[in-house]
Amino acid sequence: MEHVLTALFAGIGLSLSLIVAPGAQNIFLLREGIRHAGDGRRHAIVLALVCLASDVILISAGVAGFGAVVERVPWLFDVARWAGVVFLAGYGLMAAWRVVRPQESSIRVEEDPIAQPEDLDSPSGGGTMTAVRTRAITTVQATTRTRSALLAAVLTCLAITWLNPHTYLDTVLMLGSISTHYGDARALFAVGAVIGSAIWFAFLTLAARYAARWLRSPRSWRVLDGVIAVVMLALASALAAA
Repeated sequence: MEHVLTALFAGIGLSLSLIVAPGAQNIFLLREGIRHAGDGRRHAIVLALVCLASDVILISAGVAGFGAVVERVPWLFDVARWAGVVFLAGYGLMAAWRVVRPQESSIRVEEDPIAQPEDLDSPSGGGTMTAVRTRAITTVQATTRTRSALLAAVLTCLAITWLNPHTYLDTVLMLGSISTHYGDARALFAVGAVIGSAIWFAFLTLAARYAARWLRSPRSWRVLDGVIAVVMLALASALAAA
């Protein structure tokens, strides 16, 4: 029993130690969570679940021995490395462009599209119906924009996660190789690693929501985008030089 608990907590601790570093995925989740804080928690939760699902797949593959296969096909890392360089550099340049040419990035809470009392009390029935139809159309358009933004964010999140060679080094190779030291309890080690990921992504989701209170001005967003640009371009440079 003690060996099982040791494997479980070792997985949690090692997973947290690897994932807490300020990498591209963490910065992307934080920015998206802050940017869409006014839309409710759905956006941030979906992205956190996408990251967690990716970790489940990668950790399971590493513990199952896929790391040994990857070691025999080194060109996979070269492909992922240069794809990651291009993607991270592009994302960093877009953040730098937002610093130079700031856009309206302040967080807004959408107004309730339901007809207001003054509309319902209008003496003109036609005016009331027009107001209701207008708000219905506005609601549909807002919902469409929200879904489009979420889909784009999910695709970007997947690219940042799966095009980063460090993802494979940390979750597949490192966690996979360390799990072998726990023998029959390596499945518990994998469970612990997944729990560690879940704890971190939940923390990031909450942190973004609270940070949104302090990032409502265009100036604060320019500072955030400046930090993102520096980190992303630095990661792209490090990958290219690896």
